[in-house]
Amino acid sequence: MGPLTGRIRVPGDKSISHRSIMFGALAVGETRVTGLLEGEDVMATAAAMRAMGASIERSGDEWRICGVGVGGLLQPQAALDMGNSGTSTRLLMGLVATHAITATFTGDASLSKRPMGRVIDPLSLMGASFEASPGGTLPLMVRGATTAVPIEYRLPVASAQVKSAVLLAGLNTPGITRVIEPIATRDHSERMLRGFGAELEIEEVDGERIIFIRGEADLQPQVIEVPGDPSSAAFFIVAALVTEGSDLVIENVGLNPTRAGLVEVLRQMGGRIEEFDRREIGGEPVADLRVTYSRLTGIDVDPAIAPSMIDEFPVLFVAAALADGTTTTSGLEELRVKESDRLDVMASALRAAGADLDEEEDGLVIRGTGGVPLRGTANARVKTHLDHRIAMSMAIAGLASRDGVLIDDTAPIRTSFPNFEALLAEATS
Repeated sequence: MGPLTGRIRVPGDKSISHRSIMFGALAVGETRVTGLLEGEDVMATAAAMRAMGASIERSGDEWRICGVGVGGLLQPQAALDMGNSGTSTRLLMGLVATHAITATFTGDASLSKRPMGRVIDPLSLMGASFEASPGGTLPLMVRGATTAVPIEYRLPVASAQVKSAVLLAGLNTPGITRVIEPIATRDHSERMLRGFGAELEIEEVDGERIIFIRGEADLQPQVIEVPGDPSSAAFFIVAALVTEGSDLVIENVGLNPTRAGLVEVLRQMGGRIEEFDRREIGGEPVADLRVTYSRLTGIDVDPAIAPSMIDEFPVLFVAAALADGTTTTSGLEELRVKESDRLDVMASALRAAGADLDEEEDGLVIRGTGGVPLRGTANARVKTHLDHRIAMSMAIAGLASRDGVLIDDTAPIRTSFPNFEALLAEATS
């Protein structure tokens, strides 16, 4: 394939797509959404909200959601199949926890290994009860509280999903629920809840964020335009930076500061990434990005930036493998409990493609090729462990390799980026 050129537009932001469906389903009236990501994860959220009483239909380029109101969720008649979506599972557990209904959550083999105890703990304090599989995993059953209790909860790990689960449980809880964030994580829930009319306040005290939400909320329907997903754009940003001759414009990319860490790190490495037409859509900052081929230099990545790019580290590792010098990452224990153990899986995959690296307990140390293409994998297939981001990251590594990279299974890519392969072919044609 040749360099990446022209203009492309990546699918809608996954985090915002999930929340637009959930919050629309909790508003009274019709919420209309354009740019919704139609991947399997978001469709799992839509199916679950339909099962609990909301009407969700596609009409042309628009999705229309007729909600049931906070407190109005209905008892689902069958188990809620979350597929591969950790976001759907943890946020919906929060919603169910303070409604007087019972729901069973199931998922695929990958999701069924992921820990849910970090959500079960605070939601139990609010009055919900749980029956989980060994290790606090799926399948699990949630019995929502008949009368929920507001709590003050300090997040033990930096997790937007845990924070959001508690805030969503707080929507149908009398009084004020407080979440204390020692380390800021992506704030789409806070922005969108305010947009839907929830009473939500944020204070900064001694470097910590304290989020207050008043329960028994009355959410108002909205018209939402979903910006392009920065986590999806990340693959094309790195591909253009490492493929000689590339000059690519990626339109309509969400640049929420709690999500834009990868762009900052790649610029520190010498990547040329320019922003044009910066604007705000639905409370979210958006811009078009022009990315041109650059000689990257290895750096020590500040662990404090990890929460703002936690999903982008697999593709950053690819960029590091092609940079001049050594890139060191640390503070990434969270990557071991994603769709796969992303530190271990990426270390194995990149080694198979010819990269030189060491795997540490909390990160990777990668010695780059100085711009020389990776060897590739010839006839061996890289194991992706049902992880969409591993599959896409190694596809980008294949672009920058001599023999290409064979991937064992591209099907998981559909969970977040259904047209990834078609868009990559378009950009390199």
